[in-house]
Amino acid sequence: MDYKKRVEELKDEMIESIKQLVNIPSVKDEESKDTPFGNDIDKALKKALEICENLGFKTHYDEEGYYGYAEIGEGKEMLGILGHLDVVPAGERSNWNTDPFKAQLKDGKLYGRGTQDDKGPTIAALYAVKALMDSEVEFDKRVRFIFGTDEESLWGGINKYMEKEEVPTLGFTPDSQFPMIHAEKGLLQAKLKSESIGDIILSGGNSFNAVPDRIGYSGKYSDDLKKELDNLEYKYEIKDDIIYVIGKGAHASQPQKGLNAISLLAIALNNIGVKSNSIKFIAETIGEDYNAKNIFGKCEDEPSGKITFNIGKVNIDEDSEEIAIDIRIPVTKDKEKIVDDIKNKVKEYNIKYEEFDYLDSLYVPKDHKLIKTLRKVYEDETGLDSTPLVSGGATYARAMDNCVAFGAVFPGGEKVEHQANEYIEIDKLIEVAKIYSAAVYNLTR
Repeated sequence: MDYKKRVEELKDEMIESIKQLVNIPSVKDEESKDTPFGNDIDKALKKALEICENLGFKTHYDEEGYYGYAEIGEGKEMLGILGHLDVVPAGERSNWNTDPFKAQLKDGKLYGRGTQDDKGPTIAALYAVKALMDSEVEFDKRVRFIFGTDEESLWGGINKYMEKEEVPTLGFTPDSQFPMIHAEKGLLQAKLKSESIGDIILSGGNSFNAVPDRIGYSGKYSDDLKKELDNLEYKYEIKDDIIYVIGKGAHASQPQKGLNAISLLAIALNNIGVKSNSIKFIAETIGEDYNAKNIFGKCEDEPSGKITFNIGKVNIDEDSEEIAIDIRIPVTKDKEKIVDDIKNKVKEYNIKYEEFDYLDSLYVPKDHKLIKTLRKVYEDETGLDSTPLVSGGATYARAMDNCVAFGAVFPGGEKVEHQANEYIEIDKLIEVAKIYSAAVYNLTR
C-alpha cells in the first residue's frame, strides 16, 4: 500500500484525535498537588497514550506523571519524535471567535488552542507513522513518540524523561517551521524584583514566552491614563471601569511581530508620573524596543541575528513588584555577559535580577546525516528550498543530541501559536503528515 495514500485515508481519524486533545485545556496548574503540572495536562497525556494504543503502539506512562511515550518497531537504535501536550493560556477570550478549548472545524481550518502548538503537528506525525505501519513498512530502528508535559514552562517533563529513560539516537520535533531549524538561540528567563514604592496595583500577562495582547488598569490614575493613551494614540477599551490597553499577541521568540500591551501601559503610566520601579524601567529602558538596545547595545551575530527581549508578565502590589522577562540570545554570544548587562541596568532602578530558567543554544551542522536526510525529504516532497534556518524559539530539540525542529509551518505560512484564533489548515495538515511519513521512512533505513 502507498503510505502517502494511506495518510489521506486517515484524515478523519487524525482530525478527531486532534480535537480530543485540543478539547482538554492542558494549561499548567501551578497549584497542583496531585500531578506534576495539573490534572488537565495529565488527562491530555493519558488521552495521547490511549490514542497511541488504539493505533497499535506500545505505550508507557511515567509512574510520577511527568511524561509518557509510545513505541513501534525493532532495532538497537531509536528515532525519537518529541512533542508536547501542554499549551499556553488562551488569554482574553473576547479575542477568540471560537471556544479555544473546543476544537472547531471551519472553512478548512481547525481552530483551538494547541492546533498548531503542538497537538496538531504531533498527531500529524503520529498518523504519519501509522500510515507506514498500515503499509507494512519494516522499521530498522525503533520509533518512539515522547510526550512532554511542561514545554511551555520549565521542561520538567522532558528533563525527567532524559533522566530516567533511553535517549533516542536521533530525532526531530514537529514544533516549529519548515524546512528545519538547525540552530536555536539561547533562552534566558528571569524575574526582575523590587520593593513597591508607590500606590499602584497592577497585574497582567500570561507567560514568560508570550507577548501580552492586553492588560487592564483601574485606580485613581484612570482619568489621567485615559487622556495620555489618547495623546499617545494607543488602542484601549473600557469595560466595567477597567481600562484595557490593547496590544497584539505573539511568541516571545519573535516579539517584533506583536505589540506588547504591558510596555504600552507602562509608557503611559510613566508619562503621567506614576511612581514604580518596574513601570519606570519598562518605560525608559525597554519601551517598544524588542532588542533592548538600552541594555545590550548592538547584540547580534551572523548565524542567528539580534537578541530579543520580551516582557511577559508584570505584578505590582502594595509590597512588591515583579517583571517576568524572556530573552533569546544569539548563538555565539556569552550568556554571562548578557546577565551582567541586565544586572547593571536594573540596579539603576533598585531592581534585583533573579534567574528563572535557562536553555543553552542548539546547533546541528548542515553536513550532519540528520540534516542531509531531512533536506532531501523536504525537497522531494515539496520542491522547495531546504536551506536550514536559525530560530529564536526553544523547542524540545535542545533536550538531546542529534535532534532538530522539523515543521510544521510552511514558508510563508501564518504562525499563530500563542495567539488568539490559533488554527491549522487541514490541507496543510495532510501535507505535513506525508512529509513526516517520508522522513520517518528514510530515517529508519
